[in-house]
Amino acid sequence: MQRSSSIINRGILATDGPVGSISDLLFDDAFWGVQWVVVDTGNWLPGRKVLLPPAALAAPDPGRPEYPVDLTRESVKNAPGVEMDKPVSRQLEADIYSHYDWSPYWVAGYGYPDGIAGMGATAPPSDIFAAGARPAERPGERSGSSRSEPDGDPHLRSVREVTGYYVKATDGDIGHVEDFMVEGEDWAVRYLMIDTRNWWPGKLVLISPDWLGDIDWADRTISVEVTREKVKNSPEYDPSNTLARSYEEELYHHYGYSPYWSGGLV
Repeated sequence: MQRSSSIINRGILATDGPVGSISDLLFDDAFWGVQWVVVDTGNWLPGRKVLLPPAALAAPDPGRPEYPVDLTRESVKNAPGVEMDKPVSRQLEADIYSHYDWSPYWVAGYGYPDGIAGMGATAPPSDIFAAGARPAERPGERSGSSRSEPDGDPHLRSVREVTGYYVKATDGDIGHVEDFMVEGEDWAVRYLMIDTRNWWPGKLVLISPDWLGDIDWADRTISVEVTREKVKNSPEYDPSNTLARSYEEELYHHYGYSPYWSGGLV
């Protein structure tokens, strides 16, 4: 389990040298899994950013901060670029997967992480890459969410952009999003780290995306289906400590949910 802030700015190392550093993470707001890592190619290719699926990143070697990728600098250089002031279109996603000869995650389904196809898999027929091709609907949609519908995938959200969103309990504000907790193996967003300093000074708490209610992207607010008192009495999170399973068990017990590794309500 890593904080998104500790992932951003880490380097990406191709087989023949560095290609840049991670500048952002794009997650799917229906399944809360990181779908793309935004790589800023820095001084190597000034002003250029490319997307990589997180499954392409191997675990860093001991003592090195960079994520290795089984790609050459030339292949990254020739990959489709991304303009971060525009939505990421399905066609761009398809072009990226086609460039690297990987199967796109939506071919296996939209679930996360099972929907991410293995690296090196054969690319599907070109008709799958049709612009805008996507399932009619996704399981797990929150019907009450207020969503804008830009050109591109409206479910892709930027970690940098959502950091700072205000968070509301059922009876009032509780704080703002300070960080995200991302599971290393499948890149699932397991928790939002909430800073309550403006309401309950000095306390950080973790909230699972499964406990969220309405998300208003226009007003930059997220609601949680719990009371302020429940949050106030929740186990405090100490970011200086490793996130232990015992803490997670205590957290889920406090909110009355079964943990994500077993699923369902208590």
